[in-house]
Amino acid sequence: MSLSGYIDHTLLHPAGTDALIRTLCEEGNEHGFASVCIMPYYVPLAVHTMKELGSQVPVCTTIGFPNGLHQTVIKAAEAGRALADGARELDMVMNIGALKSGHTALVAEDMRVIAGIAHEAGAILKVIIETSLLTDDEKRHACEMASTAGADFVKTSTGFSGGGATVEDIMLMRKAAAPQVRIKASGGIRNRATAVAMIEAGADRIGTSAGVAIVTEAPAG
Repeated sequence: MSLSGYIDHTLLHPAGTDALIRTLCEEGNEHGFASVCIMPYYVPLAVHTMKELGSQVPVCTTIGFPNGLHQTVIKAAEAGRALADGARELDMVMNIGALKSGHTALVAEDMRVIAGIAHEAGAILKVIIETSLLTDDEKRHACEMASTAGADFVKTSTGFSGGGATVEDIMLMRKAAAPQVRIKASGGIRNRATAVAMIEAGADRIGTSAGVAIVTEAPAG
């Protein structure tokens, strides 16, 4: 199984530098990853680097990261700026506290607004639900709301709240989300076996900072 096309090659660490972003982009281009995923500040640099490389690999960035507790108007402004800077994929953190407080209409509207902004620009939206902080019922509800709101993906984790992707959560999300909504596994995926297990469970994308190690690792057996 070729894994390159599944991987969002990621660098979201606050100590990321210009040089590290350029390296990430070079690796993304070399291996033909699904995207390179970086913080909003670095979108212009990543887009410029990809153009210099003549790469077709899209730039992905985060919205409302890492806890989602931003007002919708702020997320909308952040999304609009990222798209204007050249991002083609947005990974938005759901308002986790609002969901857990029972403010489901707010959560759904938050998703709907950002999905509309992304789609108007020809981009895609992934909604991060942060599975490690949710009950199974909350995970199902989040996937259902993201589906109704028009999200293109639901994603397990930011990698900044403990926990990470599990096979069980991928299976739950695949059942709860609408058939057209894809699943992104992220958080703690650092080797080929784990990545393959997530894909076999129903994941369509893998978010990881270990993309190069995963695709250059020899398959088991």
